[in-house]
Amino acid sequence: MNGPGRAKVPWWGIGDLNAFFGLMLDNVTNLVVLSGILVGVFGYPEDVIVRRMIPGTALGVMIGDLVYTWMAVRLARRTGRSDVTAMPLGLDTPSTIGIAVAVLGPTYLASRDAELTWHVGMATLVVMGVVKVVFSFLGGWVQRHFPQAGLLGSIGGVGLALLGFLPLVSIFETPVVGMVSLGIIVYTLVARLPLPGRLPGAFVAVAAGALLWHGGGLAGIFEGYAPVSVSWTLCLPLPTLGWIEHFPQALAYLPIAVPFGLLTIVGGINVTESAAVAGDTYRTRDILLTEAAATLVAGLCGGVAQSTPYIGHPAYKAMGGRAGYTLATGLFVGLGSMLGLIPLIVALLPVAAVCPILVFVGLEIITQAYHACPKAHAPAVSAAFLPSVASLVLIYFDQFAGALALPPRLAALHGTMRVLGHGFILTAMLWGGIVACLIDGRRRYAGVLLLVCGALALFGVIHSVMPHGDIYLPWAAGSGEPWTLAAGYAVLGLLAIASAWLHRKDRS
Repeated sequence: MNGPGRAKVPWWGIGDLNAFFGLMLDNVTNLVVLSGILVGVFGYPEDVIVRRMIPGTALGVMIGDLVYTWMAVRLARRTGRSDVTAMPLGLDTPSTIGIAVAVLGPTYLASRDAELTWHVGMATLVVMGVVKVVFSFLGGWVQRHFPQAGLLGSIGGVGLALLGFLPLVSIFETPVVGMVSLGIIVYTLVARLPLPGRLPGAFVAVAAGALLWHGGGLAGIFEGYAPVSVSWTLCLPLPTLGWIEHFPQALAYLPIAVPFGLLTIVGGINVTESAAVAGDTYRTRDILLTEAAATLVAGLCGGVAQSTPYIGHPAYKAMGGRAGYTLATGLFVGLGSMLGLIPLIVALLPVAAVCPILVFVGLEIITQAYHACPKAHAPAVSAAFLPSVASLVLIYFDQFAGALALPPRLAALHGTMRVLGHGFILTAMLWGGIVACLIDGRRRYAGVLLLVCGALALFGVIHSVMPHGDIYLPWAAGSGEPWTLAAGYAVLGLLAIASAWLHRKDRS
């Protein structure tokens, strides 16, 4: 007899093709962004990136996705369910960009030594991995005791601002390609209408966009189109201890590495909750330890960017993904990077054809944030969206500030957006939790969370005043703003606690 714990259930299906395209392309894009920043902005040697940085970085993704695949297969067999979806894992976009801009680039400009820069990046990633291992043991407690509106609202905000809006810009830069792909995504994955032959929507959307791009490019319709060139290079990510010699230099970047590591832990807690709401319950510590171990392995084997559980599990489930898509993504990203195929894939697939998948992921997690939480907590979910909007504005402000000399008024506004946007995921989680607690009448708990916000703001863990979001000792920040931010939160926290005391006194 087959039953839960013994049942042999299918762990892959046609929907895995949809999910594979979404997860794989997101990872590949991050690798290309890493390379583009280092080569285009800092003039770093491309061959060191392709032969050393990318293979080690991709190895972490491959290991993490393979472990998550195994977890999903185990859950399916234990429960006897055939609809179990694996937790998606990939490269963390904010820290991939942040490490390139704030660690690798400055190190190379100061030293002009590509080898030293690579080793400093490795050492920084190892530090991030260690931080994540330590804090992963706290994830389960946070998930059990923190309001769901804060956990789901924080990633819903990411879905709105960074996965929903940002890709629209790329879609409308090449509207013929982007709008056709987006239309197919909405038709098949949002409206759930079948294509002829029940073809997978994500695959058809990307394929149609790619055909339009290359066809139009060859016909001279699209400016900037260039034929794809093929190159093959075998690059194995071998362990090395060369980074130990340069570890003291990496310690200077600790204020950058620690917040990035902590944010993926917070994000991992939130997406594990999101998966549980969607029906797939994974142990939070297992999810977090896996991504921490994957980051450590990547760092020891030449990687410079951390992996993280991806936001969007409900979207991959809606696509029909089971465990096959993470297996395929892990192998494709890992082996493709080792064989030097990643740049070829990116050249073949236009950004405008890929971005609609991200829009769909954003829509799904926004929807889940509202549907899964109690109706009364809708304002708390909405409050948790706001820091992500600030982060979106900051992304554009940083670009303008880098290219132009801002007048004083705009420079001051840029500083305000920096404070609002830095540490946005943790800020969103706390703001959502505070509002949910107040709605439920839990004044004292809301007060405690406000005091926690004040303490975190004092040291720059949230609301950092530094350009790259560094943490700091408040008296060394070079600004009085950390003290005023902490004081604002502290006053609100004490008022909430006093309100709880007076309410209890009145009732007695």
